[in-house]
Amino acid sequence: MNLAIFDLDHTLLLGDCDMAWARFLVEQGLYGPEHYQKRLAYYQDYQKGCLNMPEYLAFQLATLAAFSPETLANLHEAYMTAEILPMICPTALSLVALHQRAQDVVMVITATNTFLAWPIVAHFGIDHLIGVDAEQDAQGYYTGRYVGEPSFSLGKVKRLKAWLAERGQSLQDFERVYFYSDSHNDLPLLQQVTHPVVVNPDARLQKVAQQQGWPIFSFGHRQTQASACR
Repeated sequence: MNLAIFDLDHTLLLGDCDMAWARFLVEQGLYGPEHYQKRLAYYQDYQKGCLNMPEYLAFQLATLAAFSPETLANLHEAYMTAEILPMICPTALSLVALHQRAQDVVMVITATNTFLAWPIVAHFGIDHLIGVDAEQDAQGYYTGRYVGEPSFSLGKVKRLKAWLAERGQSLQDFERVYFYSDSHNDLPLLQQVTHPVVVNPDARLQKVAQQQGWPIFSFGHRQTQASACR
């Protein structure tokens, strides 16, 4: 049995779904332009490898705490249509389907919160997701806080191993473990798997991949956030 793990942003998607969420909220008139600019600054820190993850998550999850569950559901439906469906790459869909036909265990590991990520992952027909778990109160309202270890950088390795342990498994139980990613922030997990594959890589990851002889795929063109700002 094989395990196929996909990153979400710039891998399955030709863009960043959380950047798209920030842009969508601004375009809906729910936040001012400064909200998108602040999110862009966090993205630039992410690219440089110096993102303050707790600070970023407080910013990200505040957008969930600002609305009722019903409003969020309606917003997400419109966001999927306006922002996400145009970012879905047919090549990525085909690759996921290839692993599914091979009866591999297919999952997504992302630093995005699961509220945003689950409907996107479901669109690909993927049943397993590890993402940032946003805390909810007894009535289902988001609190603006997160629960557990954020699935970012080394946290992806820790969360994956914990997920497998809950199933009575480890990475060694799989004949092949694939991980598809675009970012140098994912090097801790890329270095753990038997088959690392880089997709639309950033410059730092591309250099490592070339040095290591890892496969490099291009699913369309890597979207820069400057060009994504409409």
